[in-house]
Amino acid sequence: MRRHHLAVPVERSSKHPPASRLAAVARRLLDASTLCAIATVSPGGRAHVNTAYFAWRSDFEVVWLSAPEARHSRNIRVNPSVAVAVFRSTQRWGGSDRGIQLFGRARELRGRSALEAERLYAKRFKSYVDDLSAYRFYQLRTSRIKLFDERVLGGATFVTVKVEPMGRLRWEGTETYVAED
Repeated sequence: MRRHHLAVPVERSSKHPPASRLAAVARRLLDASTLCAIATVSPGGRAHVNTAYFAWRSDFEVVWLSAPEARHSRNIRVNPSVAVAVFRSTQRWGGSDRGIQLFGRARELRGRSALEAERLYAKRFKSYVDDLSAYRFYQLRTSRIKLFDERVLGGATFVTVKVEPMGRLRWEGTETYVAED
């Protein structure tokens, strides 16, 4: 029996807003939710996802609090490749959707870096108390971002940017998914 797959053509374009506007879109998308989904890779190559509260810095580094024994934390120690997705779960099918995906390398923070992450986290989450000694801060050093904001970028359009030093963004590609007639 042959399976038929509906192919959705993808149009690539060189059109994109200026880097400053893309950075503003990315910041708004990161502010839109306090929860993220963190994807890691297990030592056996299997995918794993975890949800966590997060904070972020102006250079698009993301920090979260987690137990070192958690599967995703153990995965990061072996393979630091991580992807993070942030979106509002209240969006409705057929509306103007939006979300952001961040890709890079993650690590457990220690010393001064952990204290800086804690300050950033406490600034975003006013009810945070630092009596969580069983937990550690983790940081994603973002190297690439995929932006999806239909109101700003257009329907079914994804813009990929590279994160350069100091959080500067450089456009890499624009893809629009086009429905077939």
